[in-house]
Amino acid sequence: MKVGGIDTSRIEAMVAQLKAAGARMEANGLDGISSGTQAPGKLDFADALKASLDQVNRAQSSSQQLGEKFALGDDKVSLSDVMISMQKANISFQTTIQVRNKLISAYHDIMNMQI
Repeated sequence: MKVGGIDTSRIEAMVAQLKAAGARMEANGLDGISSGTQAPGKLDFADALKASLDQVNRAQSSSQQLGEKFALGDDKVSLSDVMISMQKANISFQTTIQVRNKLISAYHDIMNMQI
């Protein structure tokens, strides 16, 4: 169904993807907390951070490629796809910035602790 040029089925599909990703993250987070030890096959913090940064980089690259295709007049790429891709990349980048800020804050708190 299209409302004002926006395909609502695509939006509903993205919402479903976000909910599924949230459920997976919640399940993985609870498993890591309850076990207390790192099971074989689980990522350590450095690997998880690198994977997250790689995912942000891929989102930004694909967003840029879609924008270039749209600017060059590719009929297969719609403006709404470009805008949604750019917003996804922006949100993931802003999330990364917030995580970085929290890590820096935690580092400063630890460094300022008296022993």
